[in-house]
Amino acid sequence: MSATLRISALAAQMRADGRDVLDFSAGQPDFPTPDHVLKAGHEALDAGQTRYTATPGIAELREAICDDVESTHGLRYSPGQVLVSPGAKASLYFALMTLVDEGDEVLLPSPFWVSYPEQIRLFGGKVVTVPCDEARGFALSVEDLAARCSDRTKVLILNYPSNPTGAGFDRAALKAIADFCLERKIWVVADEIYSKLVYDGRPFVSIVAAEPRMRDQTVLIDGMSKTFSMTGWRVGYALAPEDVAKGMTRAQSHSTSNATSISQWASVRAMRGDRGWLDRRVAAFQERRDAIVTRLRAIEGVECVRPDGAFYAFPNVSARFTGAIDSGAAMAEFLLKDAEVAVVPGDAFGSPAHLRCSYADSLERIHEGMDRVERALGTL
Repeated sequence: MSATLRISALAAQMRADGRDVLDFSAGQPDFPTPDHVLKAGHEALDAGQTRYTATPGIAELREAICDDVESTHGLRYSPGQVLVSPGAKASLYFALMTLVDEGDEVLLPSPFWVSYPEQIRLFGGKVVTVPCDEARGFALSVEDLAARCSDRTKVLILNYPSNPTGAGFDRAALKAIADFCLERKIWVVADEIYSKLVYDGRPFVSIVAAEPRMRDQTVLIDGMSKTFSMTGWRVGYALAPEDVAKGMTRAQSHSTSNATSISQWASVRAMRGDRGWLDRRVAAFQERRDAIVTRLRAIEGVECVRPDGAFYAFPNVSARFTGAIDSGAAMAEFLLKDAEVAVVPGDAFGSPAHLRCSYADSLERIHEGMDRVERALGTL
């Protein structure tokens, strides 16, 4: 059993036993799906929109996605370049299935989201991790990439803002990475699922916007889950050169078929509807980020980079390792048993010195959780 599953199973058992576990492991917003999106789902049911759709998605949603990408990122794609999938994880899966052949090397900045290496290996690819410098805010440089590149390098996965670190890129950094990939003919799979959750007034820049020549070497991945609090609706999407989009569509047609029809119609309303509520949610997440980072940094021996986006803090707790507590997995288990606080061990993300703490929760619960963590670490 993985460290993550072990913590999840233990937390579930503790709750079943009546213990008050504060859960900072969630990878989803705590806000509800917007009312107008819920209404659209009901309307789709009432209208009988419950049958199969075209594999790449209903035309209305693909057109709405193209319009959204143009209005938010300044990029124009055609509906034929869009694949709607049952979740962004599926979009990533089909992108890697299409691009990666046996023996191809895939550059994976580390720390990384847990599913990337497993998906790469599923298609015979070789995972080449590229450590990101924590002292520089988990920044990724061209020099880092060049040191691990070979003549077998086929793909670079970029996830920004990052899960688990929250790190992002500015336009200059993306332009440098794009130039490197163009020179080496390396594809980029850009996982932009947290692109609308960026803080401190920082603009989100897509790598294709930073360097338009990357359009023919990039698959953009996004979805409805994080922005619209629609994790259970399972709608992700990819934008890619038309031949790659067709390859991904063929792969999807023989596996999952279409994303849920009802969810697709609700997603059209989400894409087309008012987003005044989104600014308020981003502001709330930023306030929570500031609170949890401040509290973590105040604990002796804990270091924490301030994330640019997403909703995770990734504190380095290695200075507090002692005896049997010698990894993120051991620390996460200690905090769960001793403090009744659930976090995800950094081991799952390729970084056993860290813990991932979601701040998709109320300020009150964040402060209560940090009080418990501080007291528990004080006993070590």
